This record gives sequence, structure tokens and C-alpha cells, in this order.
Amino acid sequence: MAGLWRLAILLMPCLSLLAFGHIIEVLASQKECFFEDLHVNDKMTVTYQVGGGGNLDIDFWLADPNNLALGKHLKQSTGTVSITAEKDGRHEYCFSNQMSAIADKTVSFNVHGVVYVGEDETIAPIEREIRDLANGLQSVKDEQEYIVIRERVHRNTAESTNDRVKWWSIIQAIVLFAVVAWQIYYLKSFFEVKRAF
Repeated sequence: MAGLWRLAILLMPCLSLLAFGHIIEVLASQKECFFEDLHVNDKMTVTYQVGGGGNLDIDFWLADPNNLALGKHLKQSTGTVSITAEKDGRHEYCFSNQMSAIADKTVSFNVHGVVYVGEDETIAPIEREIRDLANGLQSVKDEQEYIVIRERVHRNTAESTNDRVKWWSIIQAIVLFAVVAWQIYYLKSFFEVKRAF
């Protein structure tokens, strides 16, 4: 039993290496590409979300070693692509901002990988439970990152709206005082006595 716990403690850091998250800046009219070396039956999931810039949209694609598109999203703000590798080799995934000539985009993305374990290898029940827990923990982490990014986008929108309302109120107050001053001056001219000499 103690051997299983040691195995569990040793596997936790290894499982955490299978998933990672990034935040990148994709410049206008540029693309950013990344690579993962996969073996047959390895699984990979890429989850992304645009956190800032332009219309909050980006092009994404994932291709196999023969450059055959396995997943493609055009002008999306969020997305998830999951694949099971059918070939050994370097799989490429890219974020493209080539449709935008001005706006840079901030993209947050996570890559999850599940290394395929062959049928001939026996998996201890505790190891299976550890893998399930690691997958569940990764899902919770991804959801939290998604919520943080959405909160940031909504906070920026609320602050921008608040700023615009403030300046609109200041402009309205200035116009109101100008109109009041003009009306007082105009009404005063009615009551002035004009003397002819």
C-alpha cells in the first residue's frame, strides 16, 4: 500500500506537466504558431480565449504532421479543439491575427495532453483514480482561468462605460450652465430701460 502512495506522489508532478497555460500577444497582421510532438493515440486539447484587442476574435487552426487541418476556427473569441493523434510527429497549432491591420490581440490558451497507455500495460486502480482527479482538477483550473478572463473583459467594458457617462455628464453640465447664462443675459435685456437723449 505504501508503494502505491509513493507512486501516486511521484505521478502528480508528471501529470501536471501534461497541461500548461499561456497568455500571448498576437500582433496585427501576424500569426503565432506552437508545436507538440505526439505519438499515435495521444490526445491533445487546445482551449483558447481572446482577452483583449479589436473585436475579440482570432483565427485558429490545428494541423497534423502532414499539414492537414484537424481543427479550424475563423474569427472566434473562444474555442476548444480536441484531437487524437493518428500519426507520430509534430502537430502544429496557430493563432492568426492576419485579418486585422491595426489591432493586436491578447490570447489566453491551455494545452492539455493525455499520453496514451497501451492495452497491454496494466493500470493500478489508484493510478486510474489519480489520473481522473488530475483531469478533474485541470477542468476546474481551466474554468477558473476562463472566468478570470471574462471578468477582466467585463470590468474593462464597465469602466469604459462609466468613463463615458462621467464625461457626458460633465459636458451636459457645461452646456446647461452656458444656456442658463445666455437666458439670464437675454431676459435681462428685456427689462433694461433704454433712454433716448
